[in-house]
Amino acid sequence: MTHSAETNASLMNRRAAVVPRGIGNAHPVFTDHAENAELWDVEGKRYIDFCAGIAVVNTGHNHPEIVAAVSQQLAKFSHTCFQVAAYESYVALAERLAQLAPGSAPKKAMFMTTGAEAIENAVKIVRAYTGRAGIIAFNGAFHGRTMFALAMTGKVVPYKTGFGPLPADVYHAPYPSAYHGVSVGDAIDGIEKLFKNDVDPQRIGAIFVEPVQGEGGYVPATAEFFQRLRALCDTHGILLVADEIQTGIGRTGKLFAMEHFGVAPDLTTLAKGLGGGMPISAVVGRADVMDAIPPGGLGSTYAGHPLACASALAVLDVIEKEGLCQRSIAIGETLRASFRDMAGSLKCIGDVRGLGAMTAIELVDPATGAPAADLANKLKAEAFNRGLMLLTCGSYGNVIRVMVPLTIPDSVLREGVAIIEAVLRDLMGKG
Repeated sequence: MTHSAETNASLMNRRAAVVPRGIGNAHPVFTDHAENAELWDVEGKRYIDFCAGIAVVNTGHNHPEIVAAVSQQLAKFSHTCFQVAAYESYVALAERLAQLAPGSAPKKAMFMTTGAEAIENAVKIVRAYTGRAGIIAFNGAFHGRTMFALAMTGKVVPYKTGFGPLPADVYHAPYPSAYHGVSVGDAIDGIEKLFKNDVDPQRIGAIFVEPVQGEGGYVPATAEFFQRLRALCDTHGILLVADEIQTGIGRTGKLFAMEHFGVAPDLTTLAKGLGGGMPISAVVGRADVMDAIPPGGLGSTYAGHPLACASALAVLDVIEKEGLCQRSIAIGETLRASFRDMAGSLKCIGDVRGLGAMTAIELVDPATGAPAADLANKLKAEAFNRGLMLLTCGSYGNVIRVMVPLTIPDSVLREGVAIIEAVLRDLMGKG
């Protein structure tokens, strides 16, 4: 395959001249092409992709069935705006998600383009249905970068710095994390304290929660937490909204992560993996709640774009045909077993955790147990030099999260894990 006459460095120089510095780059590389779980830069260097476009290409880069579905749609038409001239693929996708989403109540679905838009529209639906303005989210949460989603996000740097004041009537409670000493009881007590000290529960329309915190450090919740949260919501007439933008579409070993906990939310937000690389997001939930807004109150020019709907339908087909939920469970078991083996001699690995393929290691100072963000960044940088792309997360930036395509071959998965171990051993002087 021919490569660009440009180098990564020359393209980075062009980028710096015209792209604002607020747009970050995890790796100093420009992509030429990608396939499944591998990516090649403009200079021809191969990388193993443990990022998947931030948990987007669960079905791998350029899956042939998804490419074919998008190509077939593009040959027919690229855009009409669903609210102007509708198309069947939007309805078919809504039908499938309404049938697949957790819970026995009749459901409906609507589509937008980004995860943040799904969150913003879920808030609108909640307010219209309940007549209540208040929202509770959790410390460490990430719900998006638009203004209301940003208010709900539970991390200041870099997301909120310089952007205030943010919308009011958003409250944060502790998210349960056994490793960080926050029990399920602590988390529920945190909400009860909000009701005692900060806001009347009759003013709260919804509690938004990630089944596994993404940006917050890949922290899985538990069935006990969700059962108690559901009971608390029911007591006060509050809706429960599951933000499954990162956890959904097979990432945790179920199509929806909430299936692990036996609790049905009232609304669910989706994006990322749903489109298989095409931009689409969704709000799916109880039909009576979704119908609270009259005609014209929801919509957007590009929302539920026909190319993205075609892609999303193909994604759901591929996940079912290729058994990718089961594959996600197997990947997670392999990853966590490998990381636990490493942790036996690498005391910088403070915790290994995850649900399905959504797996992470938390790096700490072996002497003090303090968060080791510098070590995480060094691991990411040196792994990149050796041909592996990784991303960090967590409130302290010391968590390495693994976001492999669920179609990754075992050989490539093992190759990537071996790079992580080799780099950590070198950094810790144990190579």
